[in-house]
Amino acid sequence: MSNPFEDDSRDCLALVNDEEQYSLWPADLTVPQGWRVAHGPASAREIADYIDQTWTDQRPKSLRDAMAGQAGRSPA
Repeated sequence: MSNPFEDDSRDCLALVNDEEQYSLWPADLTVPQGWRVAHGPASAREIADYIDQTWTDQRPKSLRDAMAGQAGRSPA
């Protein structure tokens, strides 16, 4: 049995979770709990390109939000 994550001929999905982190996922596999489809199905190359263009800040959303909140505070 071949590894579905190593088969570039399969259609894939771009998944995203609540922390706005992305994953390339084989389109014929069940989407894991906590993830949703952001793009696809399409070729693995197209999905990888989509993720590269979309996921430009790889910090989790909760960290970005916390840092934005700290930046907005005045020093005491």
